[in-house]
Amino acid sequence: MSQNSAARPLRVPKVSMRRRARRSFSRHWTLYLLLLVPLVHLAVFKYVPMANGVIAFKDYNVVKGIWGSDWAGVRHFQAMFDNPVFWDLVRNTFLLSLYAVIAAFPIPIILALALNEIRQGFFKRAVQMVTYAPYFISTVVVVSMIIMILSPKLGLFSHVYGFFGVDRVDLLADADYFRHIYVWSDIWQTAGYSAVIYLAALSAVDPSLYEAARVDGASRLQKIWHVDLPSIMPTAVIILVLAVGNIMAIGFEKAFLLQNPMNLSTSEIIATYVYKTGLLNADFSQATAVGLLNSVVNLVLLVLVNFAAKRLTGSGVWS
Repeated sequence: MSQNSAARPLRVPKVSMRRRARRSFSRHWTLYLLLLVPLVHLAVFKYVPMANGVIAFKDYNVVKGIWGSDWAGVRHFQAMFDNPVFWDLVRNTFLLSLYAVIAAFPIPIILALALNEIRQGFFKRAVQMVTYAPYFISTVVVVSMIIMILSPKLGLFSHVYGFFGVDRVDLLADADYFRHIYVWSDIWQTAGYSAVIYLAALSAVDPSLYEAARVDGASRLQKIWHVDLPSIMPTAVIILVLAVGNIMAIGFEKAFLLQNPMNLSTSEIIATYVYKTGLLNADFSQATAVGLLNSVVNLVLLVLVNFAAKRLTGSGVWS
């Protein structure tokens, strides 16, 4: 009798999902209370406004309101595709975003790897401060600095050109230089912040890996290639996926502030067009249609790039 009872497996009582949720809430109600505020903020300011996307399918009238306006179907989307300016906007937005992703992605990684190799504490902290500080400068101030530096009359470049006897060039008025000015000033502003993310990933590397590489006689470059880079690869893949997923959602403020009639052929992007069409010209339905299509394209790109990253590297934004 005792042998049968000993061989019989123990039965674990099943706990219902509702009971487990009630028990978890009673134990950790303070954490759920802290979580409530950001969830409400996310719902009110992110998800509720999505319902206003219906404006793209209506002839929006301020007096009638969003839900009282007449339906227009896909007429605004058809007008958007028939507009020859729209394809120039797509090309400018895509090229500017692609340039920013290609140029900005490797630089924070290189900066983080270089900082990780510095052993002198004061110099490392000084470099981190100098590279990280521009991230806290507002976009308006950064654009003002760019305009002052590149001014054809009073700017630093104009004085350098004059010193060497070269004719002064208004770089801000040249459409060919707009993308370079936009991208490299953005890299200067954000590279230090992005490098901190990679430095955090490098700090989690097992010290035994460095010790094993040192015992095997690996050089500094070999240690970086075989230990550091594989360790930060999952973080780099996630950042790359998010960057490619937002490739058609480049920021509005900086492009609009750097924009002028001379460089409009390359500086006019989807975000600035939506601002001018929706707010300045009060064509809210057309502007919403353009913005909605842009968001859908970004979502599709994010899903595709995440799927490709999962297949190639095993890392992604979500499983």
